[in-house]
Amino acid sequence: MNLMSVTPMPEQRVAQLIDANLDRAREGLRVVEDWCRFGLHREDLVITLKNWRQELGQHHLPRYKQARSTQSDFGIGLKHPYQEKRTFPHQVVEANCARAQEALRVLEEFARQPDPKLAESASNIRYGLYELELTIINATNGTERRKKLKDCHVCLITETQTDLIDTITASLEAGIQMIQYRCKNTNDLKKFDEAQCLASICKRFKALFIVNDRIDIALAVEADGIHLGQDDLPTDIARSLVGPELLIGRSTHSIQQIHKADQEGCDYLGVGPIFPTNTKPELNPKGLSFVHEASRATSTPWFAIGGINSSNLKSLSKEGVKRVAVIGAIMNSKDPALATKEMLKGMS
Repeated sequence: MNLMSVTPMPEQRVAQLIDANLDRAREGLRVVEDWCRFGLHREDLVITLKNWRQELGQHHLPRYKQARSTQSDFGIGLKHPYQEKRTFPHQVVEANCARAQEALRVLEEFARQPDPKLAESASNIRYGLYELELTIINATNGTERRKKLKDCHVCLITETQTDLIDTITASLEAGIQMIQYRCKNTNDLKKFDEAQCLASICKRFKALFIVNDRIDIALAVEADGIHLGQDDLPTDIARSLVGPELLIGRSTHSIQQIHKADQEGCDYLGVGPIFPTNTKPELNPKGLSFVHEASRATSTPWFAIGGINSSNLKSLSKEGVKRVAVIGAIMNSKDPALATKEMLKGMS
């Protein structure tokens, strides 16, 4: 057969190209839309994406569909190794946003002459998607953070020491799921340097990194959240500064404070001190009865804190404790990795 006899004319090639990229753009938008629907439960994002898909559908004219030729498209079925590496929702979202954006750019370029209305629509949606992608990725990161938080059983709170980085790294290697950076007695530059280093290490181990008190440092090092005490900023002010996707924790020392933090929308709570602790000597230990009350007072993820170590974990679990926050049990241990494993085992 003479190849020239089946080679489409230039106009048909453009129509075929437009058809293919309308399909790609709409498919990419649909993947992202379904994540926003089922993964994020964000009706506002779903509506925007659905409207864009419908708008492109109105431009998918019969003449473009009639030009479709899957037999002559050698690109069908081609895969790239990077496709196999999309193991997290944010990677799928980013890939499909990129797919839609690239397809929209092709439509904008090739439809400018034969279909200027389609070209204009593609351009508007492409620029809108650039902005929406950031919103979706941030929301996705927030969802992933809250899932990690729910699955977290032990939080390690730091204290100042010369081998801080080595201690935290050893604990992360042993499986700790959450680090809260707490530093009361050094200058801001040192705090920033330490927090930045710890944030980087936590990202490597896919652990949550929380900064105590300092919202500015938390934002500067791209931490996963901020932990506030009873004398720190109100939750609504903190939320306005960190945005909806970062975690906000609050220390609580009474059932009333637990209820208040719940009403304010805190993502997690510190509850205690349960046992005597040198970290907060001014606060009287609440004891196991308080733990029992707290377990019935809130459904928000909460961490028992204060004098907790491997020897009293069993008594805490009997009272319904699912998460603990520790300092000395790991930070002051001669073998932080072993101490971490003991804590994790005790909470499993």
